[in-house]
Amino acid sequence: MAYLNLYRDKLKSNFEFLKKEFNTYEVSWGVVSKILCGNRMYLQELIDMGAREIHDSRISNLAKVKELNPDVQTVYIKPPSKRNLGDVVRYADVSLNSELNTIRWISEEAVKQNKSHKIIIMVETGDLREGVMGDHLLDFYAKVFDLPNLEIIGLGTNLNCLNGVLPSADKLIQLSLYKQIIELKFNKKIPWVSAGTSVTIPLMLRKQLPKGVNHFRIGETLYFGVDLVEEKTIEGMHDNVFELFAEIIEMQEKPLLPTGTLASNPQGEILEIDESLYGKSSYRAILDLGLLDVDPKYLLPDDGAFEILGASSDMIIINLGENPKKYKVGDLIKFQLKYMGALAILNSSYIEKRVV
Repeated sequence: MAYLNLYRDKLKSNFEFLKKEFNTYEVSWGVVSKILCGNRMYLQELIDMGAREIHDSRISNLAKVKELNPDVQTVYIKPPSKRNLGDVVRYADVSLNSELNTIRWISEEAVKQNKSHKIIIMVETGDLREGVMGDHLLDFYAKVFDLPNLEIIGLGTNLNCLNGVLPSADKLIQLSLYKQIIELKFNKKIPWVSAGTSVTIPLMLRKQLPKGVNHFRIGETLYFGVDLVEEKTIEGMHDNVFELFAEIIEMQEKPLLPTGTLASNPQGEILEIDESLYGKSSYRAILDLGLLDVDPKYLLPDDGAFEILGASSDMIIINLGENPKKYKVGDLIKFQLKYMGALAILNSSYIEKRVV
């Protein structure tokens, strides 16, 4: 059976590294937990290591956080849908919003539940995902800042999440200026400029973060130690918090090319034949996980001596060549994971999750 390891000491080390850097720059931050897909054991690890603000895009995951520790501040990080506003107010202390009617509905729901709910207004800064256009922001704020049972605690933005637009000092300064203009015009304080995600960390480490930016929402760099701009591991951080282990369930020497009439496979692909491979063979292994669990393109083999040939719904096929390491049925193959691979594995109910 395939399984995923989370290494507690490496996650804790990454957490402490980031905590120290954010303290240096007097920036508050929360941990984005959506990659954990609501796994209670892993959420508990975050809480135990000191996370006191947890962000997620699934309200059911925030409900689990509140069950584990009601004192953790929970943040819902995508525009809420009308049909789940009751749970958003119930389980999220803060939500990110960019729709006027949604904020009004949240206010009504908060009154109904006799709760106070905090709002971060998301602002469009170029990546064209969620966010109010800047030239509409003052009018937008005017219509929501005094709604009952709501507190507007921040302006936020997302970059690099859809079209790959990178954060820059200019973009973040503009967001800080919006905050200053609103505070002057409405005589209201807005505590947060929540402009930082993992892709913004390199700006901070290069001492290029505008002073007005004072809140980050961090996921990928915590779990993978990655500088998302230069696509390399940040010195002092770990890139192998997660490791996937898959068992070999068949090992045979077989031809390199299939025989018979070729049609498209279940993924709609048609194999291109390399005629130079006719008559050649290699050792092929089948692993006990497949496309139901993860797309193989997000797997990073720990052993460079083999290649991934393809996958079906519940099996991955690898080419071991002459099998110099003498792999056999029952042996484990180890993979590191790209972010989207880890997300898929953690969302799979068929993969055992462990803490080491």
